[in-house]
Amino acid sequence: MTMRNKIAVGVLGATGAVGQRFVQLLAEHPWFEIAALAASERSAGKRYAEVCKWVIPGDPPPTVLDMVVQPLEPTLPARLVFSALPADVAREVEPQFAQAGYAVCTNASAYRPVEDVPLLIPEVNADHVTLIEGQRRGRGWPGLIVASPNCTITGVALPLKPLDMAFGVRKVFMASMQAISGAGYPGVASLDILDNVIPYIAGEEEKFEQELRKMLGRVVDGRHVNANLVLSAHANRVPVFDGHTVSLSVGFERRATVDEVLAALRDFRGVEIARGLPSAPERPLVVRTEPDRPQPRRDRDAEGGMAISVGRVRPCPLLDMRMTTVSHNTLRGAASGAILNAELLVATGYVER
Repeated sequence: MTMRNKIAVGVLGATGAVGQRFVQLLAEHPWFEIAALAASERSAGKRYAEVCKWVIPGDPPPTVLDMVVQPLEPTLPARLVFSALPADVAREVEPQFAQAGYAVCTNASAYRPVEDVPLLIPEVNADHVTLIEGQRRGRGWPGLIVASPNCTITGVALPLKPLDMAFGVRKVFMASMQAISGAGYPGVASLDILDNVIPYIAGEEEKFEQELRKMLGRVVDGRHVNANLVLSAHANRVPVFDGHTVSLSVGFERRATVDEVLAALRDFRGVEIARGLPSAPERPLVVRTEPDRPQPRRDRDAEGGMAISVGRVRPCPLLDMRMTTVSHNTLRGAASGAILNAELLVATGYVER
């Protein structure tokens, strides 16, 4: 799909680390053009270059340096906004934008559990965009909210989708080893994380359980139905900068061999409408056969940080199969994933070209 005139977009929470990722990725996007940057009262009314302490690799795009940061109000010259707001702020602000007619692609957790808000990974559950119809009817707003999932569960849902389609996923045990960038900036204190593993991340395990069932679920007669699976999760913070690693054991409804599981993973390309979107990887899943892969430092950037690397696929004596996944938490698990969701909204007509 070619785009003659780019769609004007805004970034909410543009000065934070995830907001900066949005700004960086949108600066050269073939479909979208940054028309507005918005942030808290502390930053509103000032030049972006004055108020943004750039903390991600590279430099801020020159085109945004002189843009005046706007308040978090639905008066931005855009039709589509990307939200990198903290959950408590997002809970109040995002509905205001949807009520005013904006399409909101949020990276915040505030509306992920809400039944009429699609929790999207386009290759996994693009059909969940149809929940927007009920969302608009029930809430009486012309806009919409769609959410990106937790950055860690993204690296689980993608490989489990083809396995669920082929064999029926019924039980999942997972232990995450989550990078420090997932805690935002300035993140975890160095004296807490160096030479250490922190076996607790507030709220993460509960999010994993809720979000996986939602994404692998179905839309029936306009309503969402959770997947019938059981998940036991352990969340750990480890001294890795970027890249979440997850060790998985999976129980199936139908028996599968290692070769059958590998074939299902290798062959997966996602639903047709998600293929060819500007941010979509050619291979959503990259299968590694080396005995010591995937690793975050070596595999997090697969397909520009948009693919999930899967390896160490082998039988499990407790369930059926076990494996290890690595995903880039600040790209596929955050800003890039939300941008891919916005591209899906364009492709399905919920955002006009």
